[in-house]
Order: sequence, then structure tokens, then C-alpha cells
Amino acid sequence: MSQSLLRALTILLSLGEDARSLDQLAGELGVHKSTVLRLLQTMESQRFVTHDSQHRYVLGSRIFELANRALEQRDVRTLARPHLSALNSATGQTIHLATYESGDAIYIDKFDAIQSVRMYSRIGRPAPLHCTAVGKVLVAAQPRTEWRAIAERLDYREFTDRTIRTPERYLEELELVATQGYAEDHEEHESFVNCIGVPVRNGTGTVVAAVSMSVPDMLLDHDQVLAELPRVGAAADAISAELGWTPAAPH
Repeated sequence: MSQSLLRALTILLSLGEDARSLDQLAGELGVHKSTVLRLLQTMESQRFVTHDSQHRYVLGSRIFELANRALEQRDVRTLARPHLSALNSATGQTIHLATYESGDAIYIDKFDAIQSVRMYSRIGRPAPLHCTAVGKVLVAAQPRTEWRAIAERLDYREFTDRTIRTPERYLEELELVATQGYAEDHEEHESFVNCIGVPVRNGTGTVVAAVSMSVPDMLLDHDQVLAELPRVGAAADAISAELGWTPAAPH
């Protein structure tokens, strides 16, 4: 690697930690200040770095532009596939990936159960918002100011006797999902099928997709499906990490 390029990259990594003076950067690189200054002037001309009135250098706006473009170019379906496949292999159950598009939750990927049981869902089709785990996760991630409008436009088709049937009940469910960080479909969409769903986040923390696992009651009961939540959550977190998300450190 070019020595100048390596030094420039080292400067960027250092500024990613905190602001630095010319003297500090020269000391970190082990070179004369004039060498570092030439690099900084070149980088500043392209907006990769900037400096304040005390001549302390910080990252420039070009870095943020590139970071945003890099995140936008990372396709959630492509990045998620290996993690969904691994989750499918580990559990043997049906795994879905869905996104929220134009007011609908759309399945964008699916791994069928290793057993012979097949779910009704299909890639490219919408998932009912009121009775699927992915639908609830994706709606709960929308601004709270939009919840009521979404809840009141749904038709609340009754798929089973457990299906949510009113906007008020649905709003209560969204509150629960937002609080606990995951959603359930407890035989609400298909009889004798339980499902859990968790959010996938991008680098800004925005929920961009939902991962779910669906299991017929004959294979695992409700409590057994809930016991798989950490495994499903770990898969969603791994996808989120690929999209640039870093979970907040516990206080």
C-alpha cells in the first residue's frame, strides 16, 4: 500500500475517535508535522477533514456522504440471506423476511420448513398487518403519530378466531410490540401456527425489515416457539450489523 495513502487512512481512523491537533497526528504517525499538514490540506480540499478555530481537525462532510451511500447500497435481502438460511437450518422451521412498502408488509424472502409443512406465504405478496408477526413489527416501527391512521384503514379480515378485529385492540398490540421489542402471531393468521417476529435495523437504527419464524402447533407449542426468540433475535441482529447497526451499550 502507498505510504501516503496508509497515513491518510490512519488519520481518518484517528479522527473517527476524536478531534486531533496537528501535533497529535504527527506524533501518532511518527512523522514531521509538515508531512501531516500536506496530507491534511489535500484531504481538506476534498472535504474529508476540516478544522476548527483552534486548528483541531475533525472528519469532514464527505465522509458522511460516503457512509450514507455505502449504507444505501447494502441490499437487505442479499445481506440477510445467509443468516436466514442458517436460522432455517438450525431450527428446521419456516423463516420469513419482510419490509414495509407503500403501507404494506411485503415478504421479500422465505425459507420453507425442512419438514413437509408449508405456509401460505409467498415472496412478493403482502402479509396482513393485523395478524402477522412481521406486519406488527413493521407497523410498530412507524412513527406513533401514524399508528391510528394505519389501524383505522385496515379491514381486519378474520382469518381465525384469534385474529385481532378492531383498531383499538390493534393499537394495544402495537404498544406491546414496541415495549417488548418483538411481535407474536399466536394462531391469528393460520390456525395451529405460531409465529414470532423481530426487527432488522440499519446504521441509523431505523427498522428496515422484519425476520420471523413460523411453526405449526403439532411441531412446537406456543411456549416452545417463544423459547426460540433469542435465536431469531440473534439472526436479526446479525443482519442489522451487516447494515451498519451497532446496539446501544446498556447503562
